[in-house]
Amino acid sequence: MTSTSYTINTQSKRKIYGIIGAFITLMVPFFLIFFEQGNHLETAQSLCPLKLLTGFPCPGCGITKSLVYFYEGDLQKSLYYHILGPFVILFCLVAIGVLATELITKKEYFNSLLFNKKLAYGLAIFLAAYHFIRIIYFINNNSIDDILRQSIWR
Repeated sequence: MTSTSYTINTQSKRKIYGIIGAFITLMVPFFLIFFEQGNHLETAQSLCPLKLLTGFPCPGCGITKSLVYFYEGDLQKSLYYHILGPFVILFCLVAIGVLATELITKKEYFNSLLFNKKLAYGLAIFLAAYHFIRIIYFINNNSIDDILRQSIWR
């Protein structure tokens, strides 16, 4: 009698975790829509640790609200909360498709693109510039009292 051990290598585990992470990212806004009976999502306090400590948004602040409004069909509000929100949805869908295909075919696709330093630096510079513009806009539209009310130092 022979026993067959099914071991999943590290690369396959990473791909499975990637699929699960992308799926959770796509599903969290649905739960927020389901449990937020009403439209008080705009006034809800952020759970971002940086915003709770400083009152200022981090580079990722607003992406969840952006996804919620995108799912509700309000593209303008989605882009207002974070310009990369709709792209996160597209990235997650593509990631699920590519990672599932890689698991099934046991071939690697897009590795040269995903591990490209020029692309990573370009995205980092874009995000830094976008965040800098958001901070300036945030400071111009909020008083010091408003900023402190958004932190734990109220």
